Amino acid sequence: MSRPEILFPLFAGLETLEGVGPKTAKAFAGLGVEKPKDLLLLLPHSGVDRARRTSVRDVVPPATVTVEVTIGTHFAPRAKGRPYRVMVNDSALEFQLVFFHARGDYLQKLLPTGQKRIVSGRVEVFDGVAQMVHPDHILLPEDADELPLFEPIYPLVAGVTQKIVAKAVAVALARMPDLPEWIDLGQKAKEGWPDWSAAVHSAHAPSSNADLVATAPARERLAYDEFFAHQVTLSLARASLRKVKGRASLATGRLQETVLAALPYQPTGAQARAVREIAEDMATPLRMSRLLQGDVGSGKTLVAFLALLVAVEAGGQGVMMAPTEILARQHLAGLAELAALAGVRLDLLTGRDKGAERARKLEDLAQGRIQILVGTHAVFQKDVIFHDLRLAVVDEQHRFGVAQRMELGAKGQWVDVLVMTATPIPRSLALASYGDMDISVLDEKPPGRKPVQTALVPTGRMDEVVEKLRQAVAEGRQAYWVCPLVEDSEVLDYASAEARFQHLRATLGEGIVAMVHGQMPAAEKDAAMAGFIAGHSAVLVATTVIEVGVNVPNASIMVIERAETFGLAQLHQLRGRVGRGSAQSTCLLMYQSPLSETGERRLKVLRDTEDGFRIAEEDLAMRGAGDLIGTAQSGLPRFRVADMERQTALMAVAQSDARKLLHDDPDLSSPRGQAVRNLLWLLDQDRAIRLISVG
Repeated sequence: MSRPEILFPLFAGLETLEGVGPKTAKAFAGLGVEKPKDLLLLLPHSGVDRARRTSVRDVVPPATVTVEVTIGTHFAPRAKGRPYRVMVNDSALEFQLVFFHARGDYLQKLLPTGQKRIVSGRVEVFDGVAQMVHPDHILLPEDADELPLFEPIYPLVAGVTQKIVAKAVAVALARMPDLPEWIDLGQKAKEGWPDWSAAVHSAHAPSSNADLVATAPARERLAYDEFFAHQVTLSLARASLRKVKGRASLATGRLQETVLAALPYQPTGAQARAVREIAEDMATPLRMSRLLQGDVGSGKTLVAFLALLVAVEAGGQGVMMAPTEILARQHLAGLAELAALAGVRLDLLTGRDKGAERARKLEDLAQGRIQILVGTHAVFQKDVIFHDLRLAVVDEQHRFGVAQRMELGAKGQWVDVLVMTATPIPRSLALASYGDMDISVLDEKPPGRKPVQTALVPTGRMDEVVEKLRQAVAEGRQAYWVCPLVEDSEVLDYASAEARFQHLRATLGEGIVAMVHGQMPAAEKDAAMAGFIAGHSAVLVATTVIEVGVNVPNASIMVIERAETFGLAQLHQLRGRVGRGSAQSTCLLMYQSPLSETGERRLKVLRDTEDGFRIAEEDLAMRGAGDLIGTAQSGLPRFRVADMERQTALMAVAQSDARKLLHDDPDLSSPRGQAVRNLLWLLDQDRAIRLISVG
């Protein structure tokens, strides 16, 4: 689908703008500006009050002032490197204009003695004399109107000045076409937002600092436009996923009831709600694409298993995929008892299955004898054929992107997809990253879970910690000891797993301490983990490879060395490895003094709360969205005006508006739909345009 002709002037080369040559155009790229349209959303970040004053006496220096002066005597410097001074008088005071490295003949021409000029700049007092060093503006009195009362200040890069940006923006604004409105008119009136063109003009011409805040009507409208375009794209992706006809998987609920009746506890309200949402999705003839997010220990596995039973009751099969073999085996062990209760056949498929054993499993799977399969990426392989795959559950979302979600969905003709993540995602990130999915949240902990006691300990008290560990091991308890590095580094003075392993083995004795890290061969790593799970070793020294999903109920101590070097979400995940049994668990956050302000804030947040969602919001506030999930692979949109962290409510409104629009007008063919297409072009959402044309 080609770009609408009305937008052509905004998509021309930057050099077509007056005053922008090839060199400046290249420099503009550093601001993310490649076409005139990009200048429209390159908004000022602050402003300077240039309102006329009668005299410098009216302000308290240092301050910016704009005043009419009469030019007095010029004092050229007597020695190289000294300033050039020009005496001037306003209506009540004599002061100096000061210039460094300036040519005298140029200044004589610019500021002729006896004439009047408007000068605007920062006034300071030096040795009792008021001075304006290098005025920002020097104008003839008749040109005073050229100076805005409040001058916008734009972001800059090398090779681009305020003057260049302001001029380029003015030319780009003059090229703006009159576009039809894409926001729902009721919504626009309710919020009191201006038209798009008026909003852009207004955002570039603030009259005070109040016009620069995110809640100013013009800026809020433009932020909404960005969120809305992004959510339309995600909704189109969601629609194209769902267009692939699904198949209604209707369950009687008999198997679920059998399992629930045998459980020693009642599921939480959040678990019951999530199971209901999933079953309702699976009962429709549209393909499900749902994210199940829950905090550490909120009971996601039970919800996933009950969802897999829906697929089995409907006469089909289910698959649960984990990122590592250890986790896949753990899921198998955890679900075996529940599967036996339901009378359902459960099996495991990993890369280790070879020869006749593998052939037997593939045959049973193809014939439908295996009803639920647990596995690793091996379940993706071409020769793995299901008899009737209805539901695919993917564990640990951040290892699988949108592309893998679609690939997995292609495994069965009508596969519903449920993605589980144990990383609580702040609402704004969930809306921005998973807008193509529906979301179920587990925000309650099952009853009977004891909170983990968390303490901050300086590394100077290492010997005490090791002594406490010796006592705990003697009592039959198990512990994790996490280090930031695998081996000693010449650059960083962090503790390494290798060095800590040697130290603890020497202190606690042979056979008590095991080690696992990401650089070990997979078989060695699995053997060390399996030994710890089976209780053959009491202390496991590790890097963050144990962050995700490992379940050892007897492990009740977590020591994290140099905790200040880890992210909040990561610390929360690591702490979640303990507190899984009946014993009171402890997490020791060891830090190197002195802590930085943010390091201290991070560790205190963790000490004071176990609520993963609160921790995730804090993490987002401290680090920003890109850092939080690694911008490179996060696929997060880069907004120019909108602030994902502070305008979550606005993004939620944009999401519901986008979904309603596409429900009413799936191919954007109505007049409003056509207007939305203009917005998608303007905001580089070409992917959305392609989805409509393919759809």
